[in-house]
Amino acid sequence: MKNILFILFIFLFFSCDKASDDPESISEELTLQEKEDLQFLKEEEKLARDVYLYAFDLYAYKVFENISKSEQMHMNKVTKIMNVYQVEDLSLPERGKFTNAELQKLYDDLTELCDRSLDDALIAGATIEDVDIKDIEDFIQNTDLQDVMNMYLSLSCGSRNHMRTFTKSLTTLGIEYEPQFITEKEYIEIINHSNEKCNF
Repeated sequence: MKNILFILFIFLFFSCDKASDDPESISEELTLQEKEDLQFLKEEEKLARDVYLYAFDLYAYKVFENISKSEQMHMNKVTKIMNVYQVEDLSLPERGKFTNAELQKLYDDLTELCDRSLDDALIAGATIEDVDIKDIEDFIQNTDLQDVMNMYLSLSCGSRNHMRTFTKSLTTLGIEYEPQFITEKEYIEIINHSNEKCNF
């Protein structure tokens, strides 16, 4: 009998220890705001990817293709967190289609801008990163969960690098981007800083 109890204790000990290391076992509940933030961000990262793919199809400008792949990685990171906390994914599989009406309009407006010229497509890219950085800054204020926070910080880092890439391309064309969502001070700090190593 003692042997059976000892074996049972060992089994439970290792089972509990394994569960504590498994991110899928996280039992904390997200607030409604945290869930909505993740759902919005997943579609916002999809918007970035889809606009860049649209622009690449138009101009075959390599920057759009490269950053679209990075945006897919961003989407994957958001999806991973959503799966951990069992948040419903509202994003649609079709390119250029969005559940969120605000993001659908933004996509339509930005692709219309892309249609005008390569210069305008690069401005659309800088605009996307501009709004992404601002939104993520807002989302960070809505959570105290470390894994969610880390994901936000990683994506924000990537967006800053993308902003640098787009503004550098615009500068070579003699165009200066003017920030629309983040502050002028923050924008200058970003473009004056070298690319960062982000956690992907």
